Amino acid sequence: MQNMNACKMMGQNKCSLFPSCILLLVSILFFNMENIVLANEGSKIQVYIVYLGERKHNDLELITSSHHDMLASVLGSKQASVDSMIYSYRHGFSGFAAKLTESQAQSIAELPGVVHVLPHSFYKVQTTRSWDYLGLSPYSQTNLLYDAKMGDDVIIGVLDSGIRPESESFNDKGLGPIPSRWKGFCQSGQKFGPERRCNKKLIGARYFIDGFLASYRGTFNATENNELLSARDTNGHGTHCASTAGGSFVNNVSRSGLGLGTVRGGAPKARVAMYKVAWMRRISSADILKAFDEAIHDGVNVLSVSLGIDLPLYPEVDKRDMLYYGSFHAVASGIIIVCAGGNSGPTAGTVVNVAPWVISVAASAMDRSFPTTIMLGNNQKFMGQSMYIGKDTGFVELFYKDRDDLEDPRYCEQITSNDTWVAGKIVLCFTLVAGVDDIKEAQDKVLNAGGQGLIAAKHNFDYLSSYYDTLHAFK
Repeated sequence: MQNMNACKMMGQNKCSLFPSCILLLVSILFFNMENIVLANEGSKIQVYIVYLGERKHNDLELITSSHHDMLASVLGSKQASVDSMIYSYRHGFSGFAAKLTESQAQSIAELPGVVHVLPHSFYKVQTTRSWDYLGLSPYSQTNLLYDAKMGDDVIIGVLDSGIRPESESFNDKGLGPIPSRWKGFCQSGQKFGPERRCNKKLIGARYFIDGFLASYRGTFNATENNELLSARDTNGHGTHCASTAGGSFVNNVSRSGLGLGTVRGGAPKARVAMYKVAWMRRISSADILKAFDEAIHDGVNVLSVSLGIDLPLYPEVDKRDMLYYGSFHAVASGIIIVCAGGNSGPTAGTVVNVAPWVISVAASAMDRSFPTTIMLGNNQKFMGQSMYIGKDTGFVELFYKDRDDLEDPRYCEQITSNDTWVAGKIVLCFTLVAGVDDIKEAQDKVLNAGGQGLIAAKHNFDYLSSYYDTLHAFK
């Protein structure tokens, strides 16, 4: 009897303790899983930038060796530091980029002499009449263009997507010897032979991709991604920016006869050096810092940097923005830094690159347009802009999808390849953007669906693109 009661009591205790045991077991499992997750996060390898501030001396090999020693003190061996390191920054400032786990990065951050250790981040890349509009006509000998000797002997470095050296904007006609202070060079690579591509105008061309590759998921195939492992430009952004800053005089330039004139850069007699950092329109901050570091060493006078971060923006001066580190040391070395103000806006808080030591340049209005008349069937006329130079369509049905047809009004950005109703018509749509990509996409879809034309209506903005020349496309 006592045994049965004891047994019952034991059973009751077991029953009453069972939920507690389950709770304890679940808590232990959850705690262990949380530790596993944290351990996995802590062991995840990514690119970090270790910033050490100004150089302590001018021995470049000793600086790099000290970077390896610091890295080896955390990773355990010199070979591990060699395998981990991506770049050693040693010309304009001291620091390095390396592949580290979060815990390793924290350990390095605690070492003496370390200013900041930060994960790398990605940045993005941001006309013939511009300089006349600014009052820098080559036909007047009383303006700043002539006072500055058209930039003669100035070396402009450009951090961007590369360069197309065969462009006439980089011809070296009339230029003297390359300045003796220049220490840079032209780097060989895919479809870029320095002996054929560089001259007294384009005196430097290099590319930096190690930071991008270290953070790229999977195997990077340059061909599949329309890239070339060289300083050659595959999207045109870098070529455009380099020629705008320091392009030579090129006569009789037009777009299919429109805007005929002489194209030139702001400093047409300056020398140009390209530092390619953009790959697939993305730029690793580790590559940016390396380009700054090398440009400081090479002897550029001006650096053009049309790069920026995405929204939301950092505060005006933020330790996470690596562009500020490189630009600060470049300015300290006597180099003028000119940055793009960004492609966002026009709302407040959308301007990038506003550190007090850089010159931030915003886009501006122009005093030139390409007007085109739109005539309706009732003979009423409207004035728009277009770069189409083909034959007139004559009177064709004008069609607009309004609220009766869709829940929302028909925006240009909403036109799809399935919109067969555009065939044979001129399509009227409204756009919410000031850029060209969405309009170009709508134009292509209208064209492919058999449309005769596109009228993109919007509040006034001063942005016209050469994309609008494949069919009647008015703005």
